[in-house]
Amino acid sequence: MLAIILLALLCASASGNAIQSRSSSYSGEYGGKGGKRFSHSGNQLDGPITAIRVRSNSLYITGIQVRYGTVWSEYVGGKLGDLEEIFLHPGESVIQVSGKYKYYVKQLIFVTDKGRYLPFGKDSGTSFNAVPLHPNTVLRFISGRSGAALDAISLHWDVYPSQCSTC
Repeated sequence: MLAIILLALLCASASGNAIQSRSSSYSGEYGGKGGKRFSHSGNQLDGPITAIRVRSNSLYITGIQVRYGTVWSEYVGGKLGDLEEIFLHPGESVIQVSGKYKYYVKQLIFVTDKGRYLPFGKDSGTSFNAVPLHPNTVLRFISGRSGAALDAISLHWDVYPSQCSTC
């Protein structure tokens, strides 16, 4: 009898959780196997992504830094190559990231909800295309691995902070 009651409670709990809407999703990891792990998961508390800095050379992306709200994340990657910086417009969000990789990340293309296409790096390697799994969600933070280059990148999606009642 106790087993039947526990089973009923377990089923009720599982069905209740299934009703709750999910908004977060994850894409990646795109790139090679080297480098040291990094994550900007705590940076998303500073606000939405408002700017992106990418350093690249003639072969691959050497490093990346992201601004969350008004605060820049720690720079990850190498110091060689040309640095490019792009600012998002107020209220603009990244809704898609595509690119190319082999042993390192070679290209990143950020697409925004305002129709802007923000490319960095070189067009060679294996292609990837990352989009959120749930509607009305945007890029909230990145993670990956880096050393002298951006070895690999992962994309983390969730609702824009103003749409989140618990953010």
